[in-house]
Amino acid sequence: MADNTAIVPFRIEVPQADLDDLADRLARTRWTEELPADPPSEPTGPVPPGWEYGVPLSYVRRLVERWRTSYDWRAWEAKLNAYPQFTTEIDGQNVHFLHVRSPEPDATALILTHGWPTSPVEWLDVIGRLTDPRAHGGDPADAFHLVIPSLPGFGFSGPTRERGWNRFRVARAWAELMRRLGYDRYGAVGNDGGSFVSPEVGRVDPEHVLGVHVTQVFSFPSGDPGELDGLTDEERGKLAFADWFVHHRGAYDKLQSTEPQSLAHALADSPVGQLAWSAQLLGEFLDPDFVLTNVMIYWLTNTAASAARFYYEDAVAAHPTQKAGGRGTERPEPTTVPLGLANFAWDFQSIRTLAERDHTNIVSWNTYDRGSHFAAHDAPELLVGDIRAFFAKLR
Repeated sequence: MADNTAIVPFRIEVPQADLDDLADRLARTRWTEELPADPPSEPTGPVPPGWEYGVPLSYVRRLVERWRTSYDWRAWEAKLNAYPQFTTEIDGQNVHFLHVRSPEPDATALILTHGWPTSPVEWLDVIGRLTDPRAHGGDPADAFHLVIPSLPGFGFSGPTRERGWNRFRVARAWAELMRRLGYDRYGAVGNDGGSFVSPEVGRVDPEHVLGVHVTQVFSFPSGDPGELDGLTDEERGKLAFADWFVHHRGAYDKLQSTEPQSLAHALADSPVGQLAWSAQLLGEFLDPDFVLTNVMIYWLTNTAASAARFYYEDAVAAHPTQKAGGRGTERPEPTTVPLGLANFAWDFQSIRTLAERDHTNIVSWNTYDRGSHFAAHDAPELLVGDIRAFFAKLR
């Protein structure tokens, strides 16, 4: 019988036939129509001009032209393959991960978790700084061994094959992965969906988790009477923005948490559809090759459906009575493992008063005047500095 706990070396080797098929589909794109590009007479919120109705045709055309004529998947494939990669089976699910050890033998281990619509590519710009600070003018005491998995159902982890892969189950899988790799003490770092998963890693494995560092603390009003009475004016402004975002820019969340399979048929058949859907969060201000590489990984692995199901499964776990066949709920107590936040300027703005309801041991809370939702890519030095400072407090 095969050893299902085996850790198997992995390399990305996309068949040329898949790339040829993609090129053919891009060349035959049937473009959508859209309204004329006249600006609205009234502001609709903090939305880039031309994006009021969603991702505009001009943006998609521009990136598809780059995709067809100058984007080089093989170069990115080689860039990813420069790092040691592996797969293993946990709880019946294939898990793909990068495992990059520091040259410093006493480095602290971290597990870094991406979200949607990204992949381990999200973390590439911080790997060198975190694993080898000596080579980047830093203190070797700030070195980390890195484990960077693809979420179950995302990218090279492949589709999930059964129900229930929500943040809680992923957290249990991450604790098992770190145990399997021999790390007795480690930290958990996350962005976007990873900021949901990482605190749960601390909750399920507190005897081994040194601390949890995230770029968002997703603590929302519970509806309890008087809960919002103590909010500062600044926090009320953040809450108003979060409410605006959910109602005006949260299409991906609404559909993926309610009917992910309805959407997935289109995304599995159209690479341009995958690009446009992913661009809701990736946006026009990130490096286009970063955007295209993340889109490529979803396309090449055909994981649009299973990645979207992560939202559905999380919604089921939080609100089982609102879903057909609700399967129970997980309503955890506040976390107790040390928590640190690095909140960047062009991102969801976390509200400390609500965060303290959900996390009893917040030891670091920093905000920055630049950087976006993908700070590991567009503000890597700030994020690395914050991670180093946070874990230095805990060693």
